[in-house]
Amino acid sequence: MNGAPSLLQDLDDAIARGTDESRAKALWHATDLLITGRYVDDEISMFGEVIGRLADEIEVAARAQLSELMAGCDHAPLNVIEKLALDDEIEVAGPVLRDSTRIDEKVLVESAMTKGQAHLLAIAQRNAIGEAVTDVLVKRGNQEVVTSVARNEGARFSGSGLLHMVRRAEGDSILAEQLGLRKDVPRHIFQQLISKASEDVRRRLETERPEMMSQIQSSVTGVTGDLQSKFGPSSRSYFVAKRVVTTQYRQGNLNQVSISNYARQHRFDEVQIGLSLLSSLPVDVIERALMDRNREMILVLCKALDFSWETTMSLLFLGAKDHLITARELHDNERDFGRLKIETSRSILKFYQSRKNSAGTDPATGRQPELQVH
Repeated sequence: MNGAPSLLQDLDDAIARGTDESRAKALWHATDLLITGRYVDDEISMFGEVIGRLADEIEVAARAQLSELMAGCDHAPLNVIEKLALDDEIEVAGPVLRDSTRIDEKVLVESAMTKGQAHLLAIAQRNAIGEAVTDVLVKRGNQEVVTSVARNEGARFSGSGLLHMVRRAEGDSILAEQLGLRKDVPRHIFQQLISKASEDVRRRLETERPEMMSQIQSSVTGVTGDLQSKFGPSSRSYFVAKRVVTTQYRQGNLNQVSISNYARQHRFDEVQIGLSLLSSLPVDVIERALMDRNREMILVLCKALDFSWETTMSLLFLGAKDHLITARELHDNERDFGRLKIETSRSILKFYQSRKNSAGTDPATGRQPELQVH
């Protein structure tokens, strides 16, 4: 539209010498022209200056109407969008916070950090929300906000954001279920979630997410025939190892140092029996954790027992094929281990223990061993 600059100059002049009524008419005229026309960026910016000046002088109801129009405009001036999004009145800010594709993520973060719960709820209902924004929503939002963003399939969460959601889901069955239904929740986060969830939520998630629950269950109870044939408890060496390690445990001498030494000597039986006694988990579960290509469970177990990274690394090498691990894989495991929290890992461990409590007492000790940290 070649005449846009001239027209906007005329509007600007009219604003300077006009009445409130004429300014209002100028606002809606400029808005209609913007929405229905095609303009280059410089012209859109000029529209923004005019509309922005007029928006400063109109009442809440008129600003709310302007927000509705701007929210649906794919070339709305950025300064106008920002002004509306940061308005204290939710009637004004809501439409652009929910629907505008022109709003900058920094503006969303600013609004989420400084405005009230109604503003946060509007942001939580957007079609797409980035991690920087959801990080703020899950920390500042009330129950309605957090549940809404958990239900939003277009929301993306950082690892820390998901962990914060898990903590908030404790005692909140609605949030726990909505979070558990998300397809983008990784398995280790899902494990933490169900370890803290009520039985009702677990049952619903077993129905809605059978594939995820079966993976978790297989980590707890499954062990392949190959593993059992290779490391099964039927060999004489296994019973010798069990007698030695159980005696060591009863005397109070089984600890991180002894586990690390066994691992470095590639004494697999002693390691799995020792970890079983220290963690109160059955030997077949420990065996699976050590041998599983997915190292999440062994990392969680080591963190729950407050093992050092050096000890954890020796266990990773013990379970690796040919006792070899690439530098990249080792780096990734060290990073993941560093991110784990002891308290959270122990919650997961308790969940594993509860799933296996029907196994009864260990015949080697005559009782269920307690979780110990050395």
